[in-house]
Order: sequence, then C-alpha cells, then structure tokens
Amino acid sequence: MLWACILLPQLALDGVLRRRPPSEEPLVLVSGPAQQRVVHAANTSARAAGLYRGQRLAAAQAMLHCFAMLEYDAGDEMYWHRLLAAWAYRYSAEVGLFAHAVVLEVSRSLGLFGPWPTFEAQLRGDLAALGFRHRIALAPTPQAAYVLAGVENGIAVMTPSALRGALSPISVTHARLPGGAADALSSMGIRTLGQLLSMPRAGLQRRFGSELVLQLDRLIGEQPSQMDSYRPPDAFEQRMEWTHEIEHVEALMFPLRRLTGDLATYLAGRDGGVQRFELVLEHRSLPPTRVPVGMLAAARDAALLFDCARGRLERQALPQPVVAMQLLAPDLPPFVPAGRDLFDARPAHAMPLDQLRERLRSRLGEHAVQRLHRTVDPRPERAQTSALHIKEAPTPETRRRPSWLLDTPLPLRGPPPEILAGPERIETGWWDGGDLRRDYYVVRTAQGQCAWVYCAPGEQGAWMLHGWFA
Repeated sequence: MLWACILLPQLALDGVLRRRPPSEEPLVLVSGPAQQRVVHAANTSARAAGLYRGQRLAAAQAMLHCFAMLEYDAGDEMYWHRLLAAWAYRYSAEVGLFAHAVVLEVSRSLGLFGPWPTFEAQLRGDLAALGFRHRIALAPTPQAAYVLAGVENGIAVMTPSALRGALSPISVTHARLPGGAADALSSMGIRTLGQLLSMPRAGLQRRFGSELVLQLDRLIGEQPSQMDSYRPPDAFEQRMEWTHEIEHVEALMFPLRRLTGDLATYLAGRDGGVQRFELVLEHRSLPPTRVPVGMLAAARDAALLFDCARGRLERQALPQPVVAMQLLAPDLPPFVPAGRDLFDARPAHAMPLDQLRERLRSRLGEHAVQRLHRTVDPRPERAQTSALHIKEAPTPETRRRPSWLLDTPLPLRGPPPEILAGPERIETGWWDGGDLRRDYYVVRTAQGQCAWVYCAPGEQGAWMLHGWFA
C-alpha cells in the first residue's frame, strides 16, 4: 500500500483568508486567555513585519501598530479539516484525519489518475485552487507519510525496503512520538529515528510503555494502522461571517462563489449532486432572509451552482444589510452525468445544455423554462405534456414517433406516398368522449420527406398528415 499525506500547516489562517477578498493588510489570529493573548497565526504581510506564531499580543502590537486581528476558532478549523477530507474522498476510498493533515491510500488510484508525479501535481493544483497551503509526502504507511511531510515537502518513498533509510536521519523531535517521549529520548542521547528503531523493543516498553512501541511498529509497517476511515456526511452546511455590513447584493457575489465552490468540491468528493439548496442571509436585527435555489436535475458543477444561486440572489431585495451568509443543502441525491458523444462536435466555448437551462430559469423566473414529459395516454395529441417538475413514471415502450407533431392533422396532398412501416392501430379514448380509431403509417412522400400519417381502418388512400420525422 502507498499513503499520501497532505499536511496543512496554516489550516485555520487559510480558512479565514479564503473568505476575504485578496488584501495586503497584515492579519493575525489570536488565542489564549484574556491576560495572555498570543499570536496563533499570521499572514505573509504580518510575518514580514516581524510577527510570529506564539508571540505575545502586546509585543506584536508594540512592533506593528495597525493590523487586522481575528479570534482563532477551533471549530472553524475542524470544519475546513473535514471539508478537505471530503475533497480527498474523490481520489480514494480510504481517507483518514491526523492533526492538521489528511492521509489517503493511493496505490489503487494510480491506475486511474496516472503515476505518482502526475497524481501529485493534480492534488497540488486542486489545493492551490481551493486556497490551502500544503506539504505532500508519500510512504508505505500513513504514519510514515505524516512524519515525512513534516520534514521534506514532496518526498516519495515507494517501497517498504526504502522506508527505514528515509526515516533514520529524522530527529525524534519531528517524529510525532506520543507524550513526552521525544524530550526524554533526547536527554538520553537518542536523537534520531534510526537510533530509536535499532533499540530493543522490550527495553523501550519497560521505560516508555506500549504506546511508543506500537507507534514505532506502525511507523515502519510492522503493525497495522489503527486509523478510523473518514466518510463524508449526507448533508452540507457552511456559514461565512464578516466584520462589516454588506448593503448591496453585488457585494455578496464573492462569498457566494466561495460557498458554491466548496459545495461543488464536497459533492465531487462524495460522488453526489444537489438539486435544491437554500441561502440564508443574516441581518443585525431582522429575521434572516431565505433564498431557495432549485434546479430541474441534480448537478455539482461549480459554475452551474453559482449561476443558479446568483440569478436568485440578484432578484432579492435586502431589507437590511447582511452580516453573514449560510448555505444549507440537507438533501444530496445521486448524481448521474449527462451522456456525451465520444467525438463531440460542439464548439469549444459552447455552454452545456444543463447550465444554459438553469441560467435561463434563474434570470427569467422559475416558470419560464419547462420540460416535455411522456404521459400514459396513447393518443398522440395527449402523449406529452409540459411542466416544471414531474416525477416520471415508467411508461410502456412505444413505436417510432415524429419529432414534429402537428397541432391539427391535415390532408396529405400529392402523389400516393411510399409506405415504410405500419399499420399501427390506435383505438382508445372511449372513457372520456375523445375516442378515436386510426391506423398509423410511416411513409415517404414524393418529395422524399418522412411523414407520419393515418387513415380510418381499411381506408388506405385517404391519408391525414399528423407529423414529420427529422
């Protein structure tokens, strides 16, 4: 087996930055009790000014007089951690969570996504697009990949035989050992994993307990990992809050794009779709404004979800400035991709039909675009109906039908046509007074057109034209 570890060293800060428009303003996250506030994380501008993680807030304020400051939220960090685990689930069925890291088993995925350098580049491209800084390592065990990612970005150990050599020079302080074992080992003169792995296991167990020995065995693959596999839940919920008030709908487009993009990422990870979701706009003193978004079919394309939500939001009047936005998707039905031809001749920039349909509905209104549906009535005039949302019931197979059905049948003029198929007897409608009794034929006219005609039973020649085939 091969495990990839994606280490996320700035997870909480990246989660905050991706919710804000790009800015060069120094920003820090702070944590700790009221009298001992410290810098939990600092962005690039703040670090360039001398601020660093663990610095006393008072010292940071003395060094840099003006910077944005936000409270570190452990729950928010956990949310981003699980969102990235859901994203990783699209690449592997075995995904686990370590502190500030996601691990995934990739040996069975290489045949689908290509050799490791290609696969690694795809992972890095996705993470860069999502806005998360990262370090990636590959190893035969998840614990080894976790340790290696902390010391060398991009390292790949492909075989168990090479694993011990890659781990040996690593300091025990960087080996993610349990408890205070690293400090105790360093005081004993054991400073590298190579020295530690060569020591007798019995002596280590007597001095440090069984947990350290189990950790070492899991590190080199002599014991199976006790990692719980992650499974994405069947609902999506995300909230974005800002310190200022947004008075115009146009300013909500940036957070909306982030929310729908994260929803698309989550759906791709769980191989699902969404047909209906809700935007909740929170105000200072009024009840929240709810904006339902519905589509004709389940979808998961980020651009399509954003277009649909934007169309609804642009028509929404704000009773009060917005201080937070929430996206709720409690129902995530299966997603079935639309069929495509192997050699698709559409122009390169043509808009997919689903996206065009949903954009028209969001701009023109819910009732502006309808769909044709088959009915169980065999009469051609009543065999189809148009509606917004109809759950189609299974209907019996019918014979060939024309793509253009005339509203009113007309006599077929000209020379007698060539009969290609038929007759097909349709005799029905007696229960509602609209009874009919006809023999339908597929014919070719003297001009070469393919038509659908009928006559009374036994009266060939008195043709009535009812439709044209494409």
